Amino acid sequence: MLLDERLLDLDDPGWIYELKYDGYRMLAEFGNGTCQLKTRKGADATKWFPEICKGLEEVPGGPYIVDGEVCVLDEYGRSDFDALQDRARRRRWYTGARPVAYLIFDLLVDRGADITGRPLIKRKAALDRLLKVPLPNLLEVGYVEEGARRLFDEAVLPLKLEGLIAKRKTSIYQPGVRSSDWVKVKRKRAVPAERFRR
Repeated sequence: MLLDERLLDLDDPGWIYELKYDGYRMLAEFGNGTCQLKTRKGADATKWFPEICKGLEEVPGGPYIVDGEVCVLDEYGRSDFDALQDRARRRRWYTGARPVAYLIFDLLVDRGADITGRPLIKRKAALDRLLKVPLPNLLEVGYVEEGARRLFDEAVLPLKLEGLIAKRKTSIYQPGVRSSDWVKVKRKRAVPAERFRR
């Protein structure tokens, strides 16, 4: 079997499943025409990826804070970590730079209100309302509640993706904590996620 089954049975109830992307984890704080990007370690990355900020600056109202992954995507929608590293090395946009996308998977602050203590499924609903109008360089990470094994077999395996992220529907957001409520379901022989820490 090509699934690392030590972590989670994909038929367990009470979970949602997202595709795992390989990129730079970033928080974005934005609203009222402004935007700031920060890495997991708190570095200001606003100037690294100005096309992302341009998209977020178009979102009315705020303030908002979202969590997501900055990626370079290929023609099949797969993340290309090496291309992202090449792009990020200069810490700015430049002529000929590969475009990046911000794949947003969580909403932490909604119009100034901290919602990290609310269940994930409710934060996802709020994020869906926030991003209902498509914006350039921004993608909301979708999820499935059922059919995760089929998603693994029909997307992760043939596209050689790293795997899925399983998240408990009722989980709260815990920054910097490796919680058992968010579990990586890896494809065997996928590149270890530890290589991508930022």
